[in-house]
Amino acid sequence: MRVAVVIPAVNEAGSLPKVLADIPRDLAHCTVVSDNGSTDSTAAVAASHGATVVRENRRGYGYACWAGASQVMDECDVIAFFDAAYKEDPAELPLVLGPILEGRADFVLGSRVRFAAPGALKPAQRFGNWLTARLMRWLYGVRVTDLASFRAIRAPLLKQLDMQERTFGWPTEMIVKAARAGARIIEVDVHYRPRYAGKSKVSGTVSGSIKAGAVILRTTFRYARWTPDLSTKDTKDTRRTNVGQR
Repeated sequence: MRVAVVIPAVNEAGSLPKVLADIPRDLAHCTVVSDNGSTDSTAAVAASHGATVVRENRRGYGYACWAGASQVMDECDVIAFFDAAYKEDPAELPLVLGPILEGRADFVLGSRVRFAAPGALKPAQRFGNWLTARLMRWLYGVRVTDLASFRAIRAPLLKQLDMQERTFGWPTEMIVKAARAGARIIEVDVHYRPRYAGKSKVSGTVSGSIKAGAVILRTTFRYARWTPDLSTKDTKDTRRTNVGQR
């Protein structure tokens, strides 16, 4: 399978070299850094390390992810996402890709909950994860523990989901729509640490955390009656039922 890595980034020139250096080259056929309006040298650093740079000036996590995914959607089989702050370990990409490459999953989430370093997940993040996970289980029958920025999804499935959220709701929309589409969803445990450099654009501020939480909760309920467009269904699809396992 051809695997593309998409990394949304805003002013992450300090950490990007570490992130890009640790991506397993034997797995990632291409790497896209989606520069979400950086004012530092993020784009130049990404290009100097061999990544394709996509510029998306409309601020928003979903905007950045979608801009990067759109570049590779029709050229790869699987798209992996993780952040540019070096909080996740890119060397664990085989762990996240494994269930898809082995034919056991369509969508894999790298759960941070079990192996988060002290202080890496703020109390508000842990509570938000717990609450959203409970709601997802109730509304969609999917068992997850984390919204997981480190994730991998089959490209045909992502195309089928018709993603609409362009800010903090992007990760949640992907999970709940995949559940509604009957995708096989699996969680694996990944390590998570405090950011390597810079400042968080969300959890670093109270207002950012509140705003993100409100959007995530709205998104969780918003797609409870959504149904996939079967005209975009992959003819090689092997999806069955939702599975939340490790």
